This record gives sequence, C-alpha cells and structure tokens, in this order.
Amino acid sequence: MRSLSAAIIGIAFIVGLFIVGKAYKYRSTSKETITVTGSAEKDFESDLIVWKGSYSRKSMDLKSAYAELKDDESVVKKYLLSKGVQENEMVFSSINIVKEFNYLTDANGRSLGQQFSGYNLTQNVRIESPNVDKINAISREATELIQQGIEFNSMPPLFYYTKLTQIKMDLLAKASADGKKRAEIIATNSGSSLGKLKKANLGVFQITGKNTDEDYSYGGTFNTSSRNKTGSITIGMEFSVN
Repeated sequence: MRSLSAAIIGIAFIVGLFIVGKAYKYRSTSKETITVTGSAEKDFESDLIVWKGSYSRKSMDLKSAYAELKDDESVVKKYLLSKGVQENEMVFSSINIVKEFNYLTDANGRSLGQQFSGYNLTQNVRIESPNVDKINAISREATELIQQGIEFNSMPPLFYYTKLTQIKMDLLAKASADGKKRAEIIATNSGSSLGKLKKANLGVFQITGKNTDEDYSYGGTFNTSSRNKTGSITIGMEFSVN
C-alpha cells in the first residue's frame, strides 16, 4: 500500500513537471515578437478653395450706413461675376451692426464717460469653388475694389482636398506594407522567420504643407493654408516570430 502511494506520487510529480515545462515553453515562445512602426506619405494638390472678404461702412445714421453697404454688396457681386466667379459659388453674410463710442477723459486722465461715434456695419462674402487657380488669383486682385470706393479686406484663402478618404486608404496600405517589410528584415537578420500579425495600432493622420517645417501634433495636423500638401500616417505592428 505504501509502495502504491509512492508510485502515484511519483507519477503525479512527473506529470506536473511535464505541464510546467509545456507552460514555460509556451510562455517563452509567446514573448518572441517583433514590434515595428510602418510609415507612408503622399503629396497631393488641393482641389477646393474657400476665400472670404469683408467690407464695412460707418455712419451716424443707421439707415444711411445700411444703404451704403447694400450698394457696396452690389458692386462687389458685379466685380466677382466679371472675374468669372459663378453666382452659386458666392454667399453674402448677414450684416453685422456695432454701435461705437469714444471714451472721453479730462486733462488729468479721469473718465468723463463715453460719446456715441456712429454705427459700424460689416458684411462678409464667402467664395467656395473647385476652380482653385481663378479664385486664388482673385483673392490677390480684390483690392482693386478700393478704386471703386470700397474698403475691401481680403482674407488668405483656405485650401482643401475633397478625396481625403482615398488618400487615407492608400497611405494605410503603404504603411502596413512598410511595417511588414521592416519586420521581415529584422527577423531574417536574426535567423528567424516572421510569423502572423498579432496586433496593430493605427497612428494619427497628418496633413502638412508640402516642403514646410510644420510640426506634427498629437491630435493630427490639418493644414489649410498650403495649396500643395503632404499626407502621412504611421501604424504600429507586432508580429510573432517563428
């Protein structure tokens, strides 16, 4: 009976060693991975432009200021149409009205209150068009309206690309291929072979101006000031090793 118990204990001990050995081997193998970062970038040109301009009138009489501003709107619209801008590409905003005051002081700098100085009315015009060349040129030439008595303030145009989804998909495919190639080189040079992909983490999509020194941001950069842009993306990948 005592010898039977000893035999059972011995067998249990051997089985335990076998299980521990298998677990250690599995644990050791599971740690053999390669982690890389794949990256890709692509240059592209904007196919949509958004440009804004503003003009204003000031008068002590609100009705007079409003009438003058409406006349300016007609002149601005006529000017843009003459330059080839389509009517459906331009949107005139509502009129913003601000009552302005001069602050009075005495010879000692003490406040004497305020005095009404007039109504300042401002209106914006927004142009959105796929004709990037034309609108970009107009944004620089619009100061010609000054010759017609309109103090027109031209804003720098903004440039966009309407097919960003396609750019993202292309970059994702290239970044994945780049990451796998890097991992294969590491595995080969270490005398191993690359196994299956275990994990992948997609980085942030960045859009910067082409040939600029713009920095990437944690939440992603989205450049709108440059007509020519560079899109880039990274992807972290972890592979098993055979």
